[in-house]
Amino acid sequence: MDFDRVLAIVIDSIGVGGAPDAERYHSDGADTLGHVASWFPRELGRPLALPHLEELGIALTHPGGLEGVSSPEAPKAAHGRMQITSFGNDSLDGHWEMMCLPARFNVDYFPDGFPDELLDPIREFSGRGILCNKPYSGTDVIRNFGEEQLRTGDLIVYTSGDSVLQIAAHEEVIPLEELYRICEYARTLINGPAFTVGRVIARPYVGTNAGDFTRTANRRDYGLEPYGSTAIDFLHDAGYNTIAVGKTFDLFRGNGFSESFHNESNHNGMEHVIAVMGRRDWRGLCFTNLVDFDAVYGHRRDPKGDGLALEDFDAQLGEVMRLMGERDLLLITADHGNDPTYRGTDHTRELVPLLAWSPAMTTPGRGLGLRTTASDLGATVLDNFKVAGNGEGRSFLTDLR
Repeated sequence: MDFDRVLAIVIDSIGVGGAPDAERYHSDGADTLGHVASWFPRELGRPLALPHLEELGIALTHPGGLEGVSSPEAPKAAHGRMQITSFGNDSLDGHWEMMCLPARFNVDYFPDGFPDELLDPIREFSGRGILCNKPYSGTDVIRNFGEEQLRTGDLIVYTSGDSVLQIAAHEEVIPLEELYRICEYARTLINGPAFTVGRVIARPYVGTNAGDFTRTANRRDYGLEPYGSTAIDFLHDAGYNTIAVGKTFDLFRGNGFSESFHNESNHNGMEHVIAVMGRRDWRGLCFTNLVDFDAVYGHRRDPKGDGLALEDFDAQLGEVMRLMGERDLLLITADHGNDPTYRGTDHTRELVPLLAWSPAMTTPGRGLGLRTTASDLGATVLDNFKVAGNGEGRSFLTDLR
């Protein structure tokens, strides 16, 4: 039996450690899910409460299991891990690879800030000066430069360990539409060949002073134009519904999607998923990203927040599972790691979990092993709908029947 609807949920940055190339990405020893799971009983005196993920077999996606999370003898879901092979270690790389377009090309990084050759056109286009221009934590940068932005109206431009150009702007100083317009222009400057940057990110915030500046949910991501067709395009061209929930739409520049929903938070994103799965008027793929694990907790090195967000996701996941029928398939994975117990504030290179479940699976889920590329996920979706792809990835559909 094949499936009519596939729901793929990316729990952004929830890696499971063990990437063979972790050292090259300065991530040796990083383990997002493992370290969050062990942090809870040690610091809070109780284990993570993930009953739905537990029965699916989330502990089986992690070598050696997860502290405080049981490994069921008869897991509901097929379970394994995937290796990200793209050269970058960012959401764009992971999501493109999942949809059969690995980012196996080099992008530019700016550990010393951006050159004037890139910034001068932004100054001229915007009519505004530029503050910071360094690698910076997103919360620290508005605390340290926000009051100066209130006085001057200048843009706060910064980067990180990823290939990103980020612009922070107070919503009452630089209105959202102006910020988005500036970011769209900046995107045109870094599509190669002089500079090739993975994403431009608009980072709006509000508040009256450094003590209460807060980033808002009006973030926008402006990714590179995909260099080829993705599984989303192939499905759309074949007449299937392709629904984006969260920043999946932005990461693919909207290419191939027939419908999209913007998330205010993880919880709001899952509300969109629940609404979509409650409908019966579509057949195809719903591709969801829940970014708070990364943006709100991982980068801020907050293991408690990460764990509580996983518990909240698990509760809503139960509602999603109750809405699913025998012709629905659920896929859960991640795009990279962001270990909240690790040094620094950047992404960590890790393997990512893989769970695949449908109510039609009446026997314990099989082990899917270590998938050598995340493109196996997209190849499986294409195989399910009998749609030809580009040859990237190896389907595990037969392991789900």
